[in-house]
Amino acid sequence: MRFFSAWVLIVSLGIIAGCGESTAEQAKPAASQSADLQTAQVAAANSQALHYLDGHVEAVNQSTISAQTSGTIEQLFYDVDDYVEKGKVIARIKSKTQQAGVQQAQASLDEAQARYKEAQAEFKRISDIYAKKLVPKADYDAAEAGLKAAEARLEAAKAQVSQAGEQLGYTTLIAPYGGIVTKRHVELGEAVNPGTPIMSGISLNQMRVTVEVPQRLITAVRKEKHALVFRDESHQPLPVKDLTFFPYADPKTNAFKVRIELEDGIQDLFPGMFVKVAFVLGEQEGVVSVPESAVVTRSEVIGVYVINADGKPALRQIRLGKKLDEINISVLAGLEAGETIALDPVQAAISLKQQVTGVQHE
Repeated sequence: MRFFSAWVLIVSLGIIAGCGESTAEQAKPAASQSADLQTAQVAAANSQALHYLDGHVEAVNQSTISAQTSGTIEQLFYDVDDYVEKGKVIARIKSKTQQAGVQQAQASLDEAQARYKEAQAEFKRISDIYAKKLVPKADYDAAEAGLKAAEARLEAAKAQVSQAGEQLGYTTLIAPYGGIVTKRHVELGEAVNPGTPIMSGISLNQMRVTVEVPQRLITAVRKEKHALVFRDESHQPLPVKDLTFFPYADPKTNAFKVRIELEDGIQDLFPGMFVKVAFVLGEQEGVVSVPESAVVTRSEVIGVYVINADGKPALRQIRLGKKLDEINISVLAGLEAGETIALDPVQAAISLKQQVTGVQHE
């Protein structure tokens, strides 16, 4: 019995020793894991103080083409929502009257040219005779006046031909720029007069944004003269070309209108859309930056793993600002410059879990 009891005691001690060794081996990876964490110090950031407002997209070029001559609509080549290229014919007006005007003007020009040649010949003949003092000066003066009158009639006839040609040209309506037809004002066969609207359209190539800026912000906005336009939160800012500040406020809202000119040819931006406009109001103090890859989301908490004085990571909630570049993002609250954070939040979470497990085993 004594031998059996001694054997049980030795086996029990061996098991206890084995458990202690296993616990020590499990604690080692946690310490090693914490030591292997890649860290970085939080840096202070020069961040702009931004104020976001809603902006309204509108087309720079939007107009209505009207008739400049009288007639009947003979052809309509486009309808609402059709895309029209620059220089394309959008409508034609019957041009019989205008063509007749061109022919009549041309006939008057031919007659005026003939009369002018005749007057030239008469003036030359009288001039030669007058030089020989065979005719009185009155005949010379009459021939000269006849030549000048013929020349004036010729110039008037040329002007009539030009005017008649212009009237004929007005029967063909040309698109001044490429864009979308937004409204057709006439029907086929409808009689029109100068000033009658034919079609309205907008260009999608040039866009601008209008924003109503509250009175309390307009001074800072005018001072900085810098705005960022976002299609939505997931996109980069749209390229801005210029800002125009209206010098008066709306008497109903006390807001000042600001017009933001965008670069040409921006894709998927259409008149009537709402966009977010961030006006720069100055520099924002107390802002730091961290790599965006170090930020982690746990449920509804956004945070980073901060390395404490014992070298252990701890999750801390932060409030993010805007992206500073492709790598870094600003932090508005929750961190101070000089603190150390883990660059890999997944590895930091694993390390923290293993350390907690090691403490529990101890």
